[in-house]
Amino acid sequence: MSDSRAVPNPSLNRASRLATATEDERLLESPAPSGPDFLHTDPWRVFRIMGEFVEGFDTLANIGQAVSIFGSARVDPGDPQYTAAEETARLLVKAGYAVVTGGGPGIMEASNKGAKEAGGASIGCNIELPFEQGMNAYVDIAVNFRYFFVRKTMFVKYAEAFIIFPGGFGTLDELFEALTLIQTGKVRDFPVILFGTRYWHGLLQWIKEVMLAEGKVSPEDLNLLVVTDSPEEAVRIVVDCHERHCAAAESRSVRSKNIGRTARDSIASPEKHDAE
Repeated sequence: MSDSRAVPNPSLNRASRLATATEDERLLESPAPSGPDFLHTDPWRVFRIMGEFVEGFDTLANIGQAVSIFGSARVDPGDPQYTAAEETARLLVKAGYAVVTGGGPGIMEASNKGAKEAGGASIGCNIELPFEQGMNAYVDIAVNFRYFFVRKTMFVKYAEAFIIFPGGFGTLDELFEALTLIQTGKVRDFPVILFGTRYWHGLLQWIKEVMLAEGKVSPEDLNLLVVTDSPEEAVRIVVDCHERHCAAAESRSVRSKNIGRTARDSIASPEKHDAE
């Protein structure tokens, strides 16, 4: 006779076994149907969220041009992915970029280490979690967040590109948020670089063979992603995009000035233009 009792899966209830809830968990809980506690709790939580935005904006406002690097916290020093992230960050600093990560272990630590040891700005945007992770030892500029959506805003707002190493659900969350912002025109001239062709091959095939085949995305959406195995190529993509963006901005500025000059000339000398 088979045992009909369900075998608990510890990975499904990881957070429920923890003594304390995070602020994100409290925010996402359904409010109580009645009673004064909810009326006082959620409105005041809005001020805490505002405070996190203010702190993040204030801390990161002057970091200069930067790149956000993402990837798994479950990668140890000596792993080829760790080494590649460290080298990528070092090359970014050499190219004049600050490096922004989630501030934790693994790929984040490797990236902060590469940036710090290269003499650049090493920034960590950490998050309150029921498990994991303090700020790694290679972060020079640290911001701690309670809410994921505030933290993710900082990753996009202060970066000119994302470089995404192999990772799990959190890494995919950051990847697809960036793609959505680009696809919908909220962010422009923003490279999203996947590092590790072997790791990302299955996802890219699924996007092409399922999402595209069923018309859920457009063919041009496939161009939002670049894949590489080379730290040098990843950095070159970032630099090239920045230079194209600057050149386009300069061209727009020149055209705008010429239009303005023509308008001023027309106002100043209407007779001349009439005669012509």
